[in-house]
Amino acid sequence: MFGVVTRNEEELEWPEFDASFYEVKDVTGRSAEPVADGVNMVSCFGDNAAVEARPELAPVSDAGERATRERPYFDWAYVCPTRADYREGMLEIIEDCAEVNPDVRLDDVGFPRAEYCHCERCAERFEASEFDDRFAWRADVITEFVAEAAERIPGRTYLTLYPDPYPGHLYERSGLDLDALAEYVDEFVVPLYDMAYTTTYWLETIASGFEDALDRPFSVELYAVDVDVDSLIHAAEVAEAYGENVLFGYDASNARAALRRMQAESRDGVSHG
Repeated sequence: MFGVVTRNEEELEWPEFDASFYEVKDVTGRSAEPVADGVNMVSCFGDNAAVEARPELAPVSDAGERATRERPYFDWAYVCPTRADYREGMLEIIEDCAEVNPDVRLDDVGFPRAEYCHCERCAERFEASEFDDRFAWRADVITEFVAEAAERIPGRTYLTLYPDPYPGHLYERSGLDLDALAEYVDEFVVPLYDMAYTTTYWLETIASGFEDALDRPFSVELYAVDVDVDSLIHAAEVAEAYGENVLFGYDASNARAALRRMQAESRDGVSHG
């Protein structure tokens, strides 16, 4: 199956796509009304606007650095996952989405990197917890949030993963315990973004790694903006061998062109004896 990830509501009904995902809240903090014709997506702990308005929301490293766009490696600002007020707001958005469409996709779930968070609130909560290991405590924080979100989602719960299947990396980086999360997640989504897809061996390597790492189905999301159609088709063919679905991100017209050509070539290849 092939699907689209979009911010444009009208593209959700294009017949070329078997599945449609609609970005209700993104990492900028921009929000839209949930839709019934697609799976609504919510960026949970990535939020530039929230952190700009309230800098104290950002996680703090052991060196005292906040997880904002100004830091190396960060394309957007993060909110500390222990912020109860912010979490409640996210759960309300998720609940609103689920009332319109029973399936919901959770994006940007987790701590920003392994060295976060060492804010006073996290230090107090870790100290008062049953855990001796900070990584285990962080994983429990994230699993608890996903469990609370899944309770509000009557359909399929999707969860986006950072594209690193190497054993232990997601656990240490983001606090994602894949085995624990599998109890609450119906399908994972792995974005494997490239600006050109002129080579795809790396795409196959990462996708096959997730095939080994996950006990739940997963889909591969490709970047479709300004990518050559032939290259996008080749990437889709590789991703299709591993993913439950192949999703095309943020250029539905280019994705539609690729799918139409794939379908045409498939029909041309059929012979009847």
